[in-house]
Amino acid sequence: MSATPRSPAQLRNMFGANLRVLAAEYPSISALSRELGINRTQFNRYLSGESFPRPDVLSRICDFFGVDARVLLEPVGEISASGATAAGHWLQEFMGEAVRHVPDDNFPDGFYRFSRRSFVKTDEFVSGLTFVQRIGNDTYLRGYEPKMALAMQGIPASARAREFRGFVLRLEDGVGSIVTRRNGMTGSFNYLTRVTSFQNNFWVGYVARTVRENSASNRMTRLVYEHIGVDWPEVMLVARTAGFCSFESLPPFHQRLLQPEDPFR
Repeated sequence: MSATPRSPAQLRNMFGANLRVLAAEYPSISALSRELGINRTQFNRYLSGESFPRPDVLSRICDFFGVDARVLLEPVGEISASGATAAGHWLQEFMGEAVRHVPDDNFPDGFYRFSRRSFVKTDEFVSGLTFVQRIGNDTYLRGYEPKMALAMQGIPASARAREFRGFVLRLEDGVGSIVTRRNGMTGSFNYLTRVTSFQNNFWVGYVARTVRENSASNRMTRLVYEHIGVDWPEVMLVARTAGFCSFESLPPFHQRLLQPEDPFR
């Protein structure tokens, strides 16, 4: 904490700047403010540094974005860098800065269309959207489970319940990510490696779920990521069609990479 007291204006400006960074991944500020339960006009005043939230509203915002009250005092990138999961000395050579730093040209920021076989309806596939961003020197991802997938498991299909987040690590021949829903409700490990394509924007690998063995369902399946950046028409199209789908409805190159007829090993 700084030794010099911050003025109210400085606190508002720091919070507003951090809130703009955190909100940047959302295509709609209106939808974000509704999800937070905050009036859109008031939310805009927070973003511009004109106003500051009450303690209960600040707590709600911090919980939603997974940050703490240091958003009042420090740039959000520095908060994440100082609190990184693997920053300790014991793991420094294994999961420290060299592994956490994922070069942008290896795995760029922006939106990705992903596809895989469904774990809960094994005769169908899942298509969805994931957002990748860098905060400080670390790389994170965020997305939402299909509503129907949670409903089939008796889990509320609210955006908060469906949201998943994770952090990305650089591996020798690709990237890996540890992903969970809020409070570790479900988790997975993802591995992806780039494949040759016309725009050099495809990755293929697998996703493994952290669930007990069950003879009726798989715990691991192939996974395809397609980088679509911030092409908003394409992003909105993928968002509208996300969820369960047939193999034939997937984009042709996704079908080619998923190879559902070949056993996964």
